[in-house]
Amino acid sequence: MMAPQLYTHAFNISPVENRRLCINGTPWIWHLLEECVENAWEYWSVVIGLISIVCFLFAALPQLYVAYQNGKVDQALSLGFLLCWIGGDLTNFIGCYLTNQLPVQIVTAIFYVNMDIIVISQFAYYKLKNQKTKCSINLKNFCVTWVLMCITLCVILPSQLLLRHQDQSTVLETSKNTLGMMEMSGFICGYVSCMFYLGSRFPQLYKNFQRRSTEGTSYLLFALAMMGNCTYGLSVVLKMPAAESLRNLYFLHHLPWLIGSFGVLFLDIFMTAQFIMYRKQNKRRPSLVALEVEPLLVNEEDS
Repeated sequence: MMAPQLYTHAFNISPVENRRLCINGTPWIWHLLEECVENAWEYWSVVIGLISIVCFLFAALPQLYVAYQNGKVDQALSLGFLLCWIGGDLTNFIGCYLTNQLPVQIVTAIFYVNMDIIVISQFAYYKLKNQKTKCSINLKNFCVTWVLMCITLCVILPSQLLLRHQDQSTVLETSKNTLGMMEMSGFICGYVSCMFYLGSRFPQLYKNFQRRSTEGTSYLLFALAMMGNCTYGLSVVLKMPAAESLRNLYFLHHLPWLIGSFGVLFLDIFMTAQFIMYRKQNKRRPSLVALEVEPLLVNEEDS
């Protein structure tokens, strides 16, 4: 999942200053997202960005349902895929905060992390349920990693909520001295998040290749992720500043998330190819078995 960072303060304009500058903006977008939209390109950028968020919010639901139906999620999904997924969403959340993103982005990032917890919890449940022997070393390592991530999450979220309630003047005074460091840390988290998202697909591609099957995995998970990444990239491109002097700064500001979104979109094309290829193979196998069994039955009748 590539969590979108759509409505960034690209040039570090504070909400108070932005409120004064946004005179001819679209009212519903300003009240909902505190985003100043004054032309058609920016308007459609926001609308497509909202579509992207919806795609990401519901991406995990089909996989949860498929896993509930067959109970083989531990055999179908790669543990590396899930760990990279939550790692990407956690670093994305930290990057959102450090780069001074809007509240809607913080809430969305928290929702992503919560959905990751649900998916991984389901994975752990079926892993333990289907385990016939005692816990293996791999499962123990997984449990240790899981506990560490939960502790980290419990520390980050309350801290973030407390900081959001600080007095605005205090935040502005502090930001004058620490803005450069926070921005740099935020972009580092953005690139780390990008690497997590890109790296998440390789374990799953390899696991599908090993099994020669995608059974137990919902294609809608990856289809919605592809749609989300595509609409996210388009929303960022549509909001490109008209002034050439500002385009490079805008591009650099969004670069880690653009690399992550389009990179994951490219890798999900290979995931789609696996779904098509292995589905065709699975359809051929029953017909081949029928052809092999039918002559045997005929010979037995003749004898």
